[in-house]
Amino acid sequence: MDASRIKRLQWRTRRGTRELDVLFGGWLETSFSTAAEATRQAFDELLDVQDPDLWDWVMNHTRPPRADWQAIIDDIRARHRL
Repeated sequence: MDASRIKRLQWRTRRGTRELDVLFGGWLETSFSTAAEATRQAFDELLDVQDPDLWDWVMNHTRPPRADWQAIIDDIRARHRL
């Protein structure tokens, strides 16, 4: 695993709210290393999305436009029993 990539992602998972920090930072810590490269890339791209959209997806108010993003959101929701 590329340490510089992990450090960059750790920085990017620091969002505007503590809740999103915990949710996305937690996924990075627990799931990123065992995820397929395509999922890792999708997670990296997911972090480009604005916080209000991420929050709506995590709270299941709306769904992301991409299936790979939805899979990550579903995993986050399941891990935190949301």
